[in-house]
Amino acid sequence: MGIKSDLDSNFDYEVVDEFLDHYSMMVESMEVMITDLEKPNMYKISIDELFRVFHNIKSASGYLKILPMAKLSAFVEDALESLRQTDELASEDVVTWLLEISDMYAQWQEDFKVDNVLSHIKYSLLKIPYFKK
Repeated sequence: MGIKSDLDSNFDYEVVDEFLDHYSMMVESMEVMITDLEKPNMYKISIDELFRVFHNIKSASGYLKILPMAKLSAFVEDALESLRQTDELASEDVVTWLLEISDMYAQWQEDFKVDNVLSHIKYSLLKIPYFKK
């Protein structure tokens, strides 16, 4: 049984379907927001929107008991909150890390589509690059 089948057997179809629709939109918008972190005129808007995206994924995946996703989302949300406290643009290392995070969420999206077991979190994602505070 894959992740989608597991969700369908434990939650109302409409709840799962709505989650997957919103999740898809958020995953598809991540990359643009991440690359915009290097643009002075887009930094504040992008960091706030990314924070909101990860907060929403954390909440929804927590409700649906998708624990790896909820935990990674909380981890990224905390990192983004720290980034929100600085006036510096995101470094290349931070942008690269966030793009790798985005790839993990895209892989999970694929896991939902083909009803695979949720892919394991890559260990390298758990090491936040240095950024000034």
